[in-house]
Amino acid sequence: MAEKKHVILTGDRPTGKLHIGHYVGSLKNRVALQNTGKYDTYIMIADQQALTDNARDPEKIRRSLHEVSLDYLAVGIDPQKSTIFVQSQIPALSELTMHYLNLVTVSRLKRNPTVKTEIQQKKFGESVPAGFLIYPVSQAADITAFKADTVPVGDDQEPMLEQTREIVRTFNRIYDQEILVEPEGVFPPKGEGRIPGLDGNAKMSKSLGNAIYLSDDADTIQKKVMSMYTDPTHIKVSDPGHVEGNTVFTYLDIFDPDKDQVAKLKEQYQAGGLGDVKIKRYLNDVLQAELKPIRERRKRYAANIDYVDQVLKEGSARANEVANQTLKEVRDAIGINYFG
Repeated sequence: MAEKKHVILTGDRPTGKLHIGHYVGSLKNRVALQNTGKYDTYIMIADQQALTDNARDPEKIRRSLHEVSLDYLAVGIDPQKSTIFVQSQIPALSELTMHYLNLVTVSRLKRNPTVKTEIQQKKFGESVPAGFLIYPVSQAADITAFKADTVPVGDDQEPMLEQTREIVRTFNRIYDQEILVEPEGVFPPKGEGRIPGLDGNAKMSKSLGNAIYLSDDADTIQKKVMSMYTDPTHIKVSDPGHVEGNTVFTYLDIFDPDKDQVAKLKEQYQAGGLGDVKIKRYLNDVLQAELKPIRERRKRYAANIDYVDQVLKEGSARANEVANQTLKEVRDAIGINYFG
């Protein structure tokens, strides 16, 4: 039997329920990889990372821990196939982060494109929490603790992976041992890495109020779809419409398996004679079919929260064993296991 690869996924901070952007951008990919049977899959709820910009509201993180766990289970992540664990319950990750910080300069962290973008989005200005600035190093610890060679992420996370690879190469060179493993990213299919918000904004997020959540009921989904941004120049049904930048068609491209039907709708819309209400109703049917089974599974798990806690407890115990072994190897290489 071929040796299994290790996979760790670090993309989800517990700051609220997950939306369809997360589903398309990473969750579907994780389930597909898990179900191949070719990988040892570790899926982390990054509560410590979430605290880097929510330290004054820890209750938000604690409350969201179950929300993210329920979303994971609802989309099909299987605790029998994947190790789901909580970042803060793995002490080795904090120590690995400390060792790696000695291998990275502040200027390099500030140049990280993903960090720069998020600092701007969060409007930190000069008041960037130190923990937030160094979270690429924390992510490197998360990945290398499990010697992950494959990391499913969104397109915007490639700079974070490159930072991890730099740390791996630097550590292995300085201590002259091939202990840490360089990870490669697995990215969503082209065009599915990020979907726009309901309002046409390039980013779907809770803070912008422009998201459809995996837990939304049917009526909520319908209301959100009917409010979606389309083509502001398409005033009358008879007017020719634009599909580029039209959020409804963007969603249909992603979620509707009937690509021929989508092509026909685009042609009709561009020629004139197809109203926004009709295509929104069609999209609503598509999304309801996709999300109904997820929502129903989520309700079943929510009714047995003790089981969810047990999944997290057992997953964190398994993750601890693996991370502690890597930490021992790192400490041995540095030479700080003074007393055996």
